[in-house]
Amino acid sequence: MTPSRWVPLFLEALAAERGAAANTLAAYDRDLAHARDWLHDNSKDFDTATEDTIEAYLVHCDRQGLSRATRARRLSSLKQLFRFAFEEGLRTDNPALQIAGPGRDKRLPKTLSVEEVDRLLNAAEAHGRTESDRTRNACLMQLLYATGMRVTELVSLPVSAARGDPRMLLIRGKGGKERMVPLSPPAREALSLWLQIRDAQDDTAHTEGKPHSPQLFPSRGKAGHLTRHAFYMLIKEFAVEAGVSPDKVTPHTLRHAFATHLLANGADLRAIQTLLGHADVATTEIYTHVLEERLRDLVLEHHPLAKDP
Repeated sequence: MTPSRWVPLFLEALAAERGAAANTLAAYDRDLAHARDWLHDNSKDFDTATEDTIEAYLVHCDRQGLSRATRARRLSSLKQLFRFAFEEGLRTDNPALQIAGPGRDKRLPKTLSVEEVDRLLNAAEAHGRTESDRTRNACLMQLLYATGMRVTELVSLPVSAARGDPRMLLIRGKGGKERMVPLSPPAREALSLWLQIRDAQDDTAHTEGKPHSPQLFPSRGKAGHLTRHAFYMLIKEFAVEAGVSPDKVTPHTLRHAFATHLLANGADLRAIQTLLGHADVATTEIYTHVLEERLRDLVLEHHPLAKDP
């Protein structure tokens, strides 16, 4: 088999065996295309690359000024491709097996204060030309902050998950893994109001010969639901109206705020891992800076020697 077929087969395996999402597959494809182009420029291919070749490629990425995170991700893509090639018998060795990555920068995630989140929620509730738009926007933001969902998980929610005034919401995350997340009273109320309007619109469309939509946030686009990009643009508009810097507000910022505010109020790190859908608690540990601040404040407030005489 020619090396040109390795990446398509690898991506097909990821999709079939791990249920990898389209965005994940596209990211692997981009990283491996970049590596393949460099290999071709240096008279190599995936079947002839050696450990020295891969290390030279990583040096090239470093000289390009790519961040440690980007270089680590590209090496990870290559490691997985070569492991796949070895397991499938396309190569008799794995040249990337012993290569250590550059690691990742441990940067604290951008987050928002509780007061800023309140302003965003109020802005969403008032944003839109019609009552339908305003109710949908309020529901989107309430669900996002109440659950810490990823944006793709939010916009692609099936309407079946929201039926019956649920106290818990079933979320299908990365790799098709499901998790249950509790809903706050404001989120349940916003969801109920949106369902009334959404169902009425759906029934009207059905009388016009259009099929019922299975999506909680339907749209006329190809995906059948509100897109990630459309919601990204919406949340920037909410930020402007709320007087919060748009540079610090993204759907993922609300996910960080969800985790940060829970931890600051005493939630267990393992519980937050479950709610966020992190496969490894190490991913959740980036939020421990909040715990460290809370512990420091506790010592300063309650330790007898920390008080001024």
